[in-house]
Amino acid sequence: MALLSFERKYRVRGGTLIGGDLFDFWVGPFYVGFFGVTTIFFATLGTLMIAFGASLGDTWNPWLISINPPPIEYGLAAAPLQEGGIWQIVTICAIGAFVSWALRQVEISRKLGMGLHIPFAFSFAILAYVTLVVIRPVLMGAWAHAFPYGIFSHLDWVNNVGYAYGNFHYNPAHMIAITFFFTTTLALALHGSLVLSATNPKHDGKDENVRTPEHEDTFFRDLIGYSIGTLGIHRLGLFLALSAGFWSAVCIVISGTVWFDQWIYWWDWYLELPWWADL
Repeated sequence: MALLSFERKYRVRGGTLIGGDLFDFWVGPFYVGFFGVTTIFFATLGTLMIAFGASLGDTWNPWLISINPPPIEYGLAAAPLQEGGIWQIVTICAIGAFVSWALRQVEISRKLGMGLHIPFAFSFAILAYVTLVVIRPVLMGAWAHAFPYGIFSHLDWVNNVGYAYGNFHYNPAHMIAITFFFTTTLALALHGSLVLSATNPKHDGKDENVRTPEHEDTFFRDLIGYSIGTLGIHRLGLFLALSAGFWSAVCIVISGTVWFDQWIYWWDWYLELPWWADL
């Protein structure tokens, strides 16, 4: 694969966090680094452990394979391999691979002289995962409260957790998270369509030049009276996306640790507001 014009300029030693020059190299277009090696190690080991766990089960159907957390009686202790220990090892490998990938992004950003916005954003995805498999189970006192690794089994877990707290849509943090998800989708659709419309002007035989950011700003000023600007829309998009991930983590971690009843009862305060409590 041919290098871009500037790539040779930044493919120099330095910018690594660990390992110095030992792992400071590329394989084709991919930068390796120390954390590239650890990513491969953890991802490979975790995948092999999933395959091993599947071999102990009664099916190779990918829809039905499930690596389950330890039974609740083990609490937060280490479990035997066939009783949840495989799940614990896979979880360690997953966290190791995800964190390694984020730190590899840090090293690439340092080499390019860029900000650390990308690994910072990716860390929110890691936070959401760690909340489900570490933080919430630890707060509830048992690994059994984490979700299993399987397609159908993890969907069953989501369904069961939702019903355990009544209608999960009444969870206020869930409401906030869903609002941010939909708003993120709207912002991305608006931004993507705007850029494409500016870079693909109308072919009327007169003017086929690519339009400028000024045209993009003018469109939204004409449409809604305000344009957030070229840089502003990316800041807004990042905020919306990170907020969606953050509140998704909040909505699950508070279920069973802060709130123990059905979520619909959380809204009793609203029914008891003085201006209609006696109606």
